[in-house]
Amino acid sequence: MTDTLSAVELLAGAHMIGADAPCGQAIGLTCDVELEGPASAVTSARLVSTAHGIYEARVNGVSVDDAVLNPGWTAYEWRLAVQEADVTDLVRAGGRAAKIEVLLGNGWWRGELGFDLLKIDYGKELGFIGALEIVYADGSRQVAVTEADGTAHACATPITENSLYNGETIDARVDPAEHPLEVREVAFDRSTLYAQTMPPVRRTETLRSVRIWQSPAGKTLVDFGQNIVGWVRVRVSGPRGTEVVVRHAEVLEHEELGTRPLRAAKATDTFILSGGEDVFEPTLTFHGFRYAEVTGWPGELGADDIEAVAISSDLPRTGWFTCSNDDVNKLVSNTLWSQRDNFVSIPTDCPQRDERMGWTGDIAVFAPTAAFQYDCSVFLGDWLKTLMAETAHNALSCVPVVAPDVVKYSDHFWKTVGELALWGDACCWVPWTLWQVYGDKDALASQYPAMGMHLRAVEERLSDTGLWDTGLQLGDWLDPAAPPEAPMDGKTDKYLIAQACLCRSTRIAAEAAHILGRTDDEAHWEELAERSRAAFRKAYVLDGGRLTSDAVAAYALALHFGLFEADEVQPAADRLAELVREGDYKVATGFAGTPYVTWALSENGHVAEAYRLLLEDECPSWLYPVRMGATTTWERWDSMLPDGSINPGDMTSFNHYALGAVCDWIYQVIGGISPAAPGYARVRIAPKPGEGITWARCAFESVQGRIEVFWRCENGRFDLECTVPEGVSADVELPDGTVCAVAGGTHRFGCAA
Repeated sequence: MTDTLSAVELLAGAHMIGADAPCGQAIGLTCDVELEGPASAVTSARLVSTAHGIYEARVNGVSVDDAVLNPGWTAYEWRLAVQEADVTDLVRAGGRAAKIEVLLGNGWWRGELGFDLLKIDYGKELGFIGALEIVYADGSRQVAVTEADGTAHACATPITENSLYNGETIDARVDPAEHPLEVREVAFDRSTLYAQTMPPVRRTETLRSVRIWQSPAGKTLVDFGQNIVGWVRVRVSGPRGTEVVVRHAEVLEHEELGTRPLRAAKATDTFILSGGEDVFEPTLTFHGFRYAEVTGWPGELGADDIEAVAISSDLPRTGWFTCSNDDVNKLVSNTLWSQRDNFVSIPTDCPQRDERMGWTGDIAVFAPTAAFQYDCSVFLGDWLKTLMAETAHNALSCVPVVAPDVVKYSDHFWKTVGELALWGDACCWVPWTLWQVYGDKDALASQYPAMGMHLRAVEERLSDTGLWDTGLQLGDWLDPAAPPEAPMDGKTDKYLIAQACLCRSTRIAAEAAHILGRTDDEAHWEELAERSRAAFRKAYVLDGGRLTSDAVAAYALALHFGLFEADEVQPAADRLAELVREGDYKVATGFAGTPYVTWALSENGHVAEAYRLLLEDECPSWLYPVRMGATTTWERWDSMLPDGSINPGDMTSFNHYALGAVCDWIYQVIGGISPAAPGYARVRIAPKPGEGITWARCAFESVQGRIEVFWRCENGRFDLECTVPEGVSADVELPDGTVCAVAGGTHRFGCAA
């Protein structure tokens, strides 16, 4: 037997095939493979495959795996993931033949993607490529590949419309055998193929309805109790040709389905009955929804007739937190759900409207929270490769605001903005987060080039003063003081924010270069870091630790990024605390300031103010959405207004994770768990209790093992119990200032509260 071929090598002899069908029609492909030996002699069999579009594969009538939306979304121009499935048992079950069936839909490839009705496609033709390798007991190997030579057949399927934004139409009356199509070869670039490492998208949970009722307008509404991403599965019997229509939305407004935030996305599935008993599950689309409106149902819709199926990239859960404050627990739960809902093949901004893109700024600030809650090492590592590919080919020589970047195929405003602080900084901040959490030097080395891509682009744009003070900046995006129609018009000077971000990114790049032994790079980034910090201080720092932009976000970034001198830190922190108090502890930050304001307070003597800020529940605050019944994190602090109406802005989502970045502070400061060395090679246990929370329990499944913390404040005493993995040391810091070094195992401490 020859050496085992990789998945990509196995496709060397295969051709991508497709068929002409209406744009909305899903295509069925069939390949019949005659076995060269008896089924009983098959020792292994694998199917390797991928597509332009999304596909589902079966062998002898059984799905080859439980993944959906394969091959996912990447920068298709340069990267196309190849999936591999063990189909040994399925091939054996077929006797002397293996029947391969493929359902091929539009997905992201032909998805009319983009906001503002851009309707961008990567290509006009769908295609599938695959190879079935069968190994027999005598060591012989049989490889059957897709070819447009008469060995494959195609048909139109009952799925007559499929769109990620608009939904799916399934006509159960359609018999595919009556609608043959001609198979033909589809051109594609073989150099784009790579073996998939990204965890697949899977069905992760099924939810039953918690309420079915009639709206004031007489519509049948279903509440699944949780804002999810996925679809509904229905079981229905009725007259042939009956149309059941399901519309989806995240919220209700005026007791009806609140669809305005979807913008142009129809988010509607239509099921046409066969006349018998039908089960419909629209797996070539997905929606962001908690509520469904069902029309055309024959008879009365019951709880057993409909269920919601949640999907997500299948990442292992690694972080847990609970405390005495139920509202904080709900905030954490909402953030977990928003991560799950937006980690579908790539890290998206939102999962419901006509957008669903990998905005770089969102994940730049959320990555630390994300990597505590779930194992993101491979997921974000793969996305960073997509980001690097898009950056390397960017016409403006900058980091695009979204990755994958379909906006480049348009003349839209976002194509023209150039390098953006915070958004472009994802190239530095996300790899650095992964290094801190996982300690994988090889991964850091592979991601390091992205840092240079971003910083060299910024360096070219600096003015003679060393400031990044030209061009468009989004500033503290969605500062609650900004008007609904102008989310970039916050209180804080946009260029101050840009310079602060540059200071942080250059420092990260210098440290990464040092770790990787890149001496010349290290010297360059160190020099740029010092020059950028000096320029920041000259332009924006006043005497006594004040800033020219006297706003919460400005102090939060300058403090957390180390831009004050030692004698300025406390006055600056005191001013920040004063601003927080003057604002009645309501949030006064957007995307840039929100992740860091509680840090800037608690690390500089203002733990009480940080707790008060976290626990405020009047709008704008983290707990206001909780009080309003949210089950995910909102895009805006006031996505829903106190009267129950939807924010009037045309950009309003109820499922964005960015403002949930505060959970990183919750886990590290309230929960008390943080890495004292990359990859948790050494652990820091330092919970800081505050008024409003009397106990907290936190756990993290690190690459070294499980870390656990439980603390309680009672009767003037603070008690702590922590568990550290064997072979790992930890620094335990108590609220009274006591510091102890401990080895692996469980330890207990106490002090005056």
